[in-house]
Amino acid sequence: MRFAHRAHRAHRAYFALPALLTACAVVPQGGGAAPAPAGTEATLALLETSDLHAHVLSYDYYKLQADPSIGLERTATLIRQARAEYPNNLLLDNGDALQGTALADYQALVKPVGCGQTVAIYKAMNQLGVDGAGVGNHEFNYGLAYLNQVTGSRFDVDGVTADAHAAPCAGPNFPIVLANIYSVKTKQPLFAPYRILTRRIAATGPDGKPLTATIKVGIIGFAPPGVLSWDKAWLDGKVYAEGVREAAQKYIPQMRAEGADLVVAISHAGIDGAPYTPQMENANYYLAQVPGIDAMLMGHAHLPFPNPASTLAAFNLPGVDKRKGTVHGVPTVMANLWGKHLGVIGLRLKYDGKRWLVDQERTTVEARAIQHPDRSYVAADAAIGALVADEHAATIGYVKTPVGTSDFRMSSYFADVGDVSAIELVNQAQTAYVQDYVKANLPQYAALPVLSMASPFKTGAAGVADYTDVKPGAVALNNAADLYLYPNALHAVKIDGAGLKAWLEKSAERFNRIDPASSTPQELVNTSFAGYNFDMLTSADVSYRIDVTQPVGRRIVDLHYQGAPLSPAQEFLVATNNYRASGGGNFPGLDGGKTVVAAPDSSRDVLIAYIRNTRQLSRARNGASRSWRFAPVAVKGPVVFHAAPGLLHLAREAGLAGVTQLKTDDGGGKGFALYAIDLSQ
Repeated sequence: MRFAHRAHRAHRAYFALPALLTACAVVPQGGGAAPAPAGTEATLALLETSDLHAHVLSYDYYKLQADPSIGLERTATLIRQARAEYPNNLLLDNGDALQGTALADYQALVKPVGCGQTVAIYKAMNQLGVDGAGVGNHEFNYGLAYLNQVTGSRFDVDGVTADAHAAPCAGPNFPIVLANIYSVKTKQPLFAPYRILTRRIAATGPDGKPLTATIKVGIIGFAPPGVLSWDKAWLDGKVYAEGVREAAQKYIPQMRAEGADLVVAISHAGIDGAPYTPQMENANYYLAQVPGIDAMLMGHAHLPFPNPASTLAAFNLPGVDKRKGTVHGVPTVMANLWGKHLGVIGLRLKYDGKRWLVDQERTTVEARAIQHPDRSYVAADAAIGALVADEHAATIGYVKTPVGTSDFRMSSYFADVGDVSAIELVNQAQTAYVQDYVKANLPQYAALPVLSMASPFKTGAAGVADYTDVKPGAVALNNAADLYLYPNALHAVKIDGAGLKAWLEKSAERFNRIDPASSTPQELVNTSFAGYNFDMLTSADVSYRIDVTQPVGRRIVDLHYQGAPLSPAQEFLVATNNYRASGGGNFPGLDGGKTVVAAPDSSRDVLIAYIRNTRQLSRARNGASRSWRFAPVAVKGPVVFHAAPGLLHLAREAGLAGVTQLKTDDGGGKGFALYAIDLSQ
């Protein structure tokens, strides 16, 4: 219990809540209070952070400005409030903590942290007294050696060397659990599959009098099996994955046999109602049905749950209660992303003389937002900022490094309706790289034309500030990171014309089906289909139209290559990223088997190198080549979409004459404006 004990010391020192000194103290093995009498009751809160993606501070390194809508320093305030409300509590993180900001890249790639140093996100989590954590897919983005170091682990895998006699490197002061990713070398889980945390809690005896009782909470972690494909370059031949359900069925009985009163699944995944397979990315619909799970913490999908207003199909499946926060009766929470929410499960417990049982009727589940109903935000915790001040300053210096200049504004505010200003440059960089790579290394593919797919990574999903926006003038490293958000590796796949059309059809699921006869407003964008899956071409050789009046799978029309209808047999190399090439987003035919280039360079580094070589960017050369248009159709009523307000001039600069702003405030309470597009133009 060494890690858990250190973590608890940290949260006692930081929050100084007297109730916690007795309510959540760690019990040494073999010690503790006398068994509680049958009928004893208590409340234990599970507090969840998820998908922090290294957002320690309320700061956008891509825009070099404060952003109060994000940051663990604000979630910290919610944590303090929840601990005051629930003296018995465990703070657990769902994963995807290590990657996602320029700060994370700086510590992993630019000036890597030393063995004796703790990465900034873990420093903050230590300060907050995190009790345990799971592992997300993005934890693997920087490779196993880095993950081994910063988690203070001793991985026994090929390619990771460690002195068995030396102390492990500095890591977090809390246990990390992961049950379904194994070392090929040892056939053992990479991390401990589970951990049983023994705690003393404040309870009420059957006579109504207060007492101190002991409870053992088992935490078990799961990651999406798809990580083996998404980070194949790092993981291939070194680790393997087991299905989430299979791992749970293996280890949960062991946890119960070892005395766990409660079992909490920390599963870095969302919900998917498709038939279960061991490779399923979002398997929690099935995980919740495994006997023995008392509560489930979700992540990966970057959404808050529960959410009574959600129209997502996954949250409206049979057995999913989006209001109460249960999946097949299991209390379940998801804390969105970037510190925007804190998940809070208030488990109402009763001791039956042998074990603690959850009263599901009285248990509550909430995703508490850092934003108040009046759109203001909770205050940041100043101690977090002070803790990482040096790392923060160094990162700002790093991202200001200039790499080129631009005479136009590259933004994604209107990417959904045809603005390619933030897309074409990425496609150009990827195309040039693959062409050069093939010429030097793969002459057998030299005759194949090279295309490139890129998507607008930031399309407002995380709020009105969540857009790529690179102003004219100097283009710095932070701008390149804004244009290419993720540290993906560049891949290229070999596909034919039929496969290319299928790819574009999948991308077109970004749009709802529009009824031309309807006179009521119709939403153009299908927000349940992520913007980062809206892949598009920006090649002068290819043209196509998207007919949004047609059903899914029949929307790509007038697909031409070099002026002629595209032949289904025409072969291409298409540059993309490792996530897409390996099956990310469930695009037809893309499962890793068509990859012919797995570049040693990241997509972002490829982009930076291209900007450095080009030096002077212009709209005419780098931001105006549109391969696609909407198929023209007259619609009786308005076709609407949402974006940041007051930016109609950017649509005009991109040549989008059919776009108008209807309202500066769409009434949704998140600061978006309501725009319309005339599909007849």
